[in-house]
Parts: sequence; C-alpha cells; structure tokens
Amino acid sequence: MGELLSTKIVASYFNANEIPVDWMDARQLIKTDQKYRDAAVDWKKTEKLIINNCKGKLFLTQGFIGSDDNGFTTTLGREGSDYTAAILAYALDASHVTIWKDVPGVLNGDPRVFENTVLLEQISYREAIELAFYGASVIHPKTLQPLQGKQIELRVNSFLDPQSQGTVIKDGDALKPMTPCYIVRKNLVFLEISARDFSFIGEHNISDIFHQLSESKMEVGLLQNSAISFTICVEDKYGKLSELLDDLEARYKVNAVSDVSLYTIRHHSDNAIESIENGKEVLLRQRTQETLQLVVKG
Repeated sequence: MGELLSTKIVASYFNANEIPVDWMDARQLIKTDQKYRDAAVDWKKTEKLIINNCKGKLFLTQGFIGSDDNGFTTTLGREGSDYTAAILAYALDASHVTIWKDVPGVLNGDPRVFENTVLLEQISYREAIELAFYGASVIHPKTLQPLQGKQIELRVNSFLDPQSQGTVIKDGDALKPMTPCYIVRKNLVFLEISARDFSFIGEHNISDIFHQLSESKMEVGLLQNSAISFTICVEDKYGKLSELLDDLEARYKVNAVSDVSLYTIRHHSDNAIESIENGKEVLLRQRTQETLQLVVKG
C-alpha cells in the first residue's frame, strides 16, 4: 500500500539524517469494526494501543487505515487521514493538531466559485461542523468530534507558506472575522412530492419517503414540508434516481427538476443574498436567523 511504503521511505530518510523516529504500522494502533471502506473506530482498544506504543516518543505512521479484530486492513472513509491525526491526538492528550494543505487555511468560500474570498482566522468547533454539514470543504465532522471532546485545537496551515497565519478551530467565537460564508453544491435534483388526493403529508408519509431515500442512497441537502407537499433537494451519487422516482410515483405525485444548484450562506447579509440571487431563477428559498439556502436552476 502506498501509505505504508511512503512512510517507510520517509522514516528511513529521517533516521539517516540523525532524526531518530520510530515507524509504526497504523493497523496495529487503530482498531475498527469490519465496515472496510468506512470503518468505525473501537475507541477503547485504540486508545490503549496508542498509549502503550506511542506515548513519549517521536513516531511516524500512516493515515486512513486501521484493522479489524482479525487483522484485516480497513479504511476510515472520507478525510480518513485527518481523522487519523485526531484519533492519535485524542489518545495522547495532544495540545493541538496541525493539518497541512495547499491552501492558506479555511476560506469563507471556494475561490474557484466565489469572488473576493477571505481567510477565516478562527472558527469554533460548532461552526466548522455546521459549515461541513452544508457541504463546505472544511474539516469532516468526525475529525472534529474527538478534538472537541478534549478541547484540542485544530490548526489548518499551508505547506506552500509554512509561516502564514492559517486557521485555528477551537472553542470561542463562531468566526473571526465575522463574515458571510458561501457554499454551493451543484448537479442536484429538486423533488416536490405530494399526495395524489391532496390529503395532508403526515408523519407516516415522511417516514415512507425517507425510507425510499435511504434505500436509494440519496444524500439530502435541503428539505421543506407544507400541509400537502414535501420538498427535498438530493444528490444522486449512485445513479439511482430513476429507481427512486419509480418507487415514489407508485404512491405520490412527484415533480422532479434535475441539474439544480443549492447555495448556502451562513451569517447572511442583504448584500450577500443579492450577490447570489442576481440573475438566477430561484426555485426555493429557506431562511433562518443564521443560514439562508437557495435552490436555483442550473
């Protein structure tokens, strides 16, 4: 595996240059269940192994991988390497974790999509999880959860400019500076579902709809219900939209619009909203005190 080979090479380089480091196989440290592509960590076993093998020494190991009780290799899913760092930090009671990326830190929007993005110098754990929930490429919530549990700071810095400020994620103010944050998810499907006889959409209907969404492995980005309709915006990751529509249309009236975009603005302002809405056909708007979501065509 690439992770094992590359860390062997780096460890050998360090030791050859009088930087003594112990190479550790992450599969001997991180124990998981048998869900191989998105394994759940056995925290009790993992913490004991890390403390017994790693505490008080400089060591080099891999991200992304672990093993089950039979010794078979498992992987930790999306952002698994960041998650590995958080697991190690939690077990070793680290003061902070630094993740090195090719960006200056966490920005308030994707600079490839939004103009005049700014660096977020500080983000609270809660705000980072909120941003990730709506689709921001910040840090995966599963990485933040163990760090928040022990109040371990997470720092995001650029390996292209190691001396730059970067972003710190910790308890405190939601954002510094306080500014609107922009997120967009494209190529989604907008579904409006209603009863054929104009009866109410009740709890049993919503339960049935979510069961079908789960069976089709749809990821829901937004939902809204009224007395006679249930509206959702979903991502068809696995190409099962036709199957889902067949199941739903057997019991409901369904209006589907493909190729829509879902914009989310955290800490919105009138100017921020206008910058997104301008020139777009808005299919749905959902607003709370802190978050605005817009479904637009295209």
